[in-house]
Amino acid sequence: MTFRKEKIHELYKNLAAEFVTVVSAGPALITVTHAEVAPNEKIVKIFFTVLPDDQENGVENFLNRKRSEFVEFIEKKAKIGRMPNIEFKIDVGEKNRQRIDFLLKSE
Repeated sequence: MTFRKEKIHELYKNLAAEFVTVVSAGPALITVTHAEVAPNEKIVKIFFTVLPDDQENGVENFLNRKRSEFVEFIEKKAKIGRMPNIEFKIDVGEKNRQRIDFLLKSE
């Protein structure tokens, strides 16, 4: 990955983390884990984890409803140019990694 692409991934991740901190006021702990930017930069997927696990679907729906506010937040904080389509997704890979770590520690 080029330096520019790494910077774009980090920019979206950091902006998403800041946005989630501002808009979330519920009992769930939301952590933005990473951002994936499509090669044509038209789609950005923001991945996150939620504690407790039973609130994942509610948080995912909440964040996806707030996409237009996130786009406005990005426009205020960064000069991106053409705004991509934003999607918020649960980070299943991170959940699996945590589960493997737990299983290895319990042996």
